[in-house]
Amino acid sequence: MASSRVCGVLFDLDGTLLDSAPDLYAALQVQCAEEGVAPPPYEMVRAVVSRGATAVLRCAFAARGDAGLAALLPRYLKLYEGLMAEHTRAFAGVEQLLGRIEARGWAWGIVTNKAGFLTHELLRRIGWAERAAAVVAGDTLPVKKPDPAPVLLACRHAGIAAADAVFVGDDQRDVQAGMRAGLTTVAAAWGYLDGGDPRSWGADVVCDSPARLGEWLRLEAVPT
Repeated sequence: MASSRVCGVLFDLDGTLLDSAPDLYAALQVQCAEEGVAPPPYEMVRAVVSRGATAVLRCAFAARGDAGLAALLPRYLKLYEGLMAEHTRAFAGVEQLLGRIEARGWAWGIVTNKAGFLTHELLRRIGWAERAAAVVAGDTLPVKKPDPAPVLLACRHAGIAAADAVFVGDDQRDVQAGMRAGLTTVAAAWGYLDGGDPRSWGADVVCDSPARLGEWLRLEAVPT
């Protein structure tokens, strides 16, 4: 069980709170059609979503090299911005988990490597912009996860001490960032995982569902 001192929870976004792979894949399909390239299988793309947009592009355009991927990136992000939130949904149990956190009076926030203009617009579209006590995106600071600085900044914005906070993510870099920042860490085994084994990341706990995380945090169920 989580320490009784816990009073706030920070989350990764894509693959932890939101299943955003369908829209990221849809944008890639459009770009593949524009470039005359067959789109890769969906599962191939879903597996690398946590690595960011360049990794998604590499699934279809690896032969073009780093310079070619960089040239494709602005168009891909524009396509994704247009499709964003059409099929993106919170993972099963996430809305209930956030409700339980809020009912306890805890702050919750987001630390993502996603670009800020996409992060804030996505949160606006799904109705979370006013609920998150802190949002630190991939370009908020000069560094990204696994550097601990974004996590520590989110703690300051949310008004919680690192020692009293939990960081939840579906990628090893999330666990690394949380550990380096001094937070209790949770590996979200329901997420994308980037093909890795979350039990090998050194997190304080591995949870296989948002409901299980709520139990571990000792949160009371919210009446419906």
